Amino acid sequence: MITVFSQQHLLRDARTELSGGQLISPHECPQRAQMVLERVRAVGLGEVKAPQRFGLEPVLRVHDAGFVDFLSTAWADWVAAGNRGEAIPDCWPARRMSQHRPTGIAGRLGFYAMAAETSITAGSWEAAAAAADVALSGASLIGGGARAAFALCRPPGHHAARDLFGGYCFLNNAAIAAQHLRDHGAARVAILDVDFHHGNGTQDIFYDRSDVLYVSLHGDPSEEFPYFSGYADETGSGAGQGYTLNLPLPPGTAFGTWRSALDAALGRIRAFSADALVVSLGVDTFAGDPISSFKLQSADFTTYGAMIGGCALPTLFVFEGGYAVAEIGVNAVNVLNGFEDA
Repeated sequence: MITVFSQQHLLRDARTELSGGQLISPHECPQRAQMVLERVRAVGLGEVKAPQRFGLEPVLRVHDAGFVDFLSTAWADWVAAGNRGEAIPDCWPARRMSQHRPTGIAGRLGFYAMAAETSITAGSWEAAAAAADVALSGASLIGGGARAAFALCRPPGHHAARDLFGGYCFLNNAAIAAQHLRDHGAARVAILDVDFHHGNGTQDIFYDRSDVLYVSLHGDPSEEFPYFSGYADETGSGAGQGYTLNLPLPPGTAFGTWRSALDAALGRIRAFSADALVVSLGVDTFAGDPISSFKLQSADFTTYGAMIGGCALPTLFVFEGGYAVAEIGVNAVNVLNGFEDA
């Protein structure tokens, strides 16, 4: 399996994350991707390639142009306004407030943010754009006939909606890849999200469409981030009715229960008769993850990788979350090895 990876991810090295009322060192850190890359090489998973450059056209197929323009200039605008710290939103257009887009950078931060934990820093845009290229390069491999590829993206993407950033995400790598597959011959694409947190952004992008199926198993949003997305009664709208499947699970879920949910998810994907599968591969379901509550063990990741392989679909794995840094490489690559052995 070819892994696509860009050292440009290092350009995002934030110092601050708002957590528990404190500014802490971010859980989403450069070491995450480096540990996965080291494991890919240690086990001989396959060739590691740099991404091609695709420009903004495929990004704009799923993201609002004003939002993309904001991301590309936000850090420069923040600094030009005289701010000394990292760019963190502190005001949002909440219920019954105007939805006008402000002109000042502080207002635009709130207009385009879904949460306050994700600061914008020097290099954030460049790293996010490179991650999109990583995902698009992986999709091109699948579209060109490869059975599978691994897009080792950082920053992650599945919380990024059409016009919102947050949850450590700026551009939705999995959605960009899925749309690219659609635009280059795949009539139907399934997205399977196995990250602990619901991919609210991916759901938002495809919620009214029947050509892209979104299936997610995740922590119950009544208890877990992102709180306002991922409930079982969210099943799509308009032409997309029935093409979103959310499988929320309670805190402390162990692999037996999680595996049953994955069986249901894979059954729905098989019934969809997809031409390709995109997996939002978050490994924060691990028992030792610091910001999650599921109880999967490292061997379980191998098992469920083989289950995904049983779908026998051209499959692109797009890296998402996972914050137990010491084990992140083992857990992510266990999924890929399980898939390869299926």
